Amino acid sequence: MELRKVDPRDLKPNPDNPRRVAAGEHADQQLVANIKAIGITQPPIVRCEGDALMIIAGERRVRAAIAAGLPEIVVLVREANDGSDSVRSLSENVVRAQMSAVDQWRAIEALASDNWTEEAIGAALALPIRTIKKLRLLAHIHPAILDHIARGDMPQENNLRTIAAASADEQASVWKKHKPKKGQPTVHWWELARALEKRRLYAKEAKFGPDEEQAFGIVWQEDLFEQGDEDTRYTTQVDAFFAAQTAWLEANLPKNGAILQIDDYGRAKLPPKAEQVWGQRKKSDIIGTYVNPRDGSIDELVYRLPERAAKKGKNDPASVDAETGSEAAKVRPEITQKGLAMIGDFRSDALAKALTENKIDDFTLLGLMILAFGAENVSVKSSDYSSERRQILQRLTEDGRLTLDPELIRKAAREMLTHVLSCRPGFHSSGIAALFVGDAIGADAHLPNMGTEEFLSCLSKSGVEKAAAATSVLPRPRAKDTRAALIEHIGEGTLILPAARFAPTEVELSAHLKPIVSYDFEGNEDDNDDDTIESASDGDDEESIESESFVDESLVEEC
Repeated sequence: MELRKVDPRDLKPNPDNPRRVAAGEHADQQLVANIKAIGITQPPIVRCEGDALMIIAGERRVRAAIAAGLPEIVVLVREANDGSDSVRSLSENVVRAQMSAVDQWRAIEALASDNWTEEAIGAALALPIRTIKKLRLLAHIHPAILDHIARGDMPQENNLRTIAAASADEQASVWKKHKPKKGQPTVHWWELARALEKRRLYAKEAKFGPDEEQAFGIVWQEDLFEQGDEDTRYTTQVDAFFAAQTAWLEANLPKNGAILQIDDYGRAKLPPKAEQVWGQRKKSDIIGTYVNPRDGSIDELVYRLPERAAKKGKNDPASVDAETGSEAAKVRPEITQKGLAMIGDFRSDALAKALTENKIDDFTLLGLMILAFGAENVSVKSSDYSSERRQILQRLTEDGRLTLDPELIRKAAREMLTHVLSCRPGFHSSGIAALFVGDAIGADAHLPNMGTEEFLSCLSKSGVEKAAAATSVLPRPRAKDTRAALIEHIGEGTLILPAARFAPTEVELSAHLKPIVSYDFEGNEDDNDDDTIESASDGDDEESIESESFVDESLVEEC
């Protein structure tokens, strides 16, 4: 055998190479970068094949040398085939021992101590500088802990991250308490990591800048275990971080903004009687901001204060029976109040979009206007005469009379319907009129995906199971597991809860078609049903009937 310098391009590939599957593009690029930095450390083995040299072992090194642009490489030349070349090719790929992780960490730290820069080490090993920093950090773990890891008891990465981030003194102190006892081969790494764990708040959530950092003494550390393509700086100075976030928030409060308090569960507390807005915002809505106690981020939510409170009379069916004092059995509904509010906002936005974009003929538009005038939230000469509705009327009567421009009238009709009709439960609800309108113009097509954790958490267990069954998702023992399976099944699709669609249900239609009860001037109930009138006409007291059928002239004069 002899060592010989040859042009790698002149070497002949071995047709019997046992490695048929490529090692992978990244591995090949890493080998090319390594050869560029330090050359080939192990010469490929070749043998004479006529006038050419055929590769026996090291074909990847030869290809990498060509890719690296090396004009010459050193090879080990064997004589003619002695029958063992196939075994040599296989042995080079099989009989090898991978260097242990702890040895790699210590070797890289030894290179750094030998005046190698992190950039040079990264270039030689074809590894990112961030990875070199991470491996060096692991090399500084308490020596006794490293020795135990080297024996094969490797902790999970999240535990290893916590251990490496702690100081050497903290690691040594905790190791004394949690090191394995005699005869115990493994360490309870999660207990050791928990003893060293400190709460982290990340710079990517911080709104404050260098001035606040200096004022509150915040020092950042880099989390080398996170992805390097994003800001992974963090601090364990929790109180200082929250103080800096709060100071920034107070100085940069948005218009119509308010800082919200946090309840015992870490959630934002709305003012009394305020309603969170899930759909389209209005100019008068308030932006509530707060520092999230979980991750320190600044979150916001939009809420709306009621214009006036609706008074409940003694005949209000929603109130408790005053005579009997009885209450209906408390059964959790399938959809919570929050869920109903979200559906109301979803419907209102879909209805507004359908009124703006969908094709509506003039006959239907006229019918919609009639429905809108019958909506529960429409009143005449009331204090809720909004500026938006007034502006629409001004555009229709710019020259002192109603415009005859059909396109302007159509647009104004759509805008007026959009401002009037609302599906949100409560005082502003348009009632079933808005459902009729939405169903007539196909507003279901504009409803958003309801297969989200935020919305599905508003459903009871039976409600979630019913929604899952509609999409062929089997129920799980726990409601949250059924929600997770349903969300995963929906994926990028769209889930519309049947109760959120615009077509009125049988219950709603029944309530809508219920006979209307009116009252006379004395407050007595007067049922206009034909059967009731007929039965009253059959009575003997005609004078009584006559007195109830006509209005006293004195009352007319007073009115």
